[in-house]
Amino acid sequence: QVQLVESGGGLVQAGDSLRLSCVASGGTLARYAMGWFRQAPGEEREFVAAISWRGDKTYYAESVKERFTISRDNSKEVYLQMYPLKPEDTALYYCAAEMLGGGDKQAAEYEYWGQGTQVTVST
Repeated sequence: QVQLVESGGGLVQAGDSLRLSCVASGGTLARYAMGWFRQAPGEEREFVAAISWRGDKTYYAESVKERFTISRDNSKEVYLQMYPLKPEDTALYYCAAEMLGGGDKQAAEYEYWGQGTQVTVST
């Protein structure tokens, strides 16, 4: 059982940056592909970024390409660097883990989820 804990969210202005972090409580992320998803109020959860379990492949939603960067410390922590932020990035951000995955864009492929960290971007 992997328990994921996100951190790093907050209230920022448009154009600012944030770095989200996701760690495994009581375990390791070494053999898991990791994804970041987000959900805005009244919207469905959507894919943001993913990284393969080896860390050699990354994938991004079109809306965040060239603004967000996913990376990992292979055994312990996964990050999502976000810059520049836009008001439409406001959402609850979740990290998710998939055993030996390649970095899927489909939420159903992920076995474990964190509770989320809120990102709010003001104009």
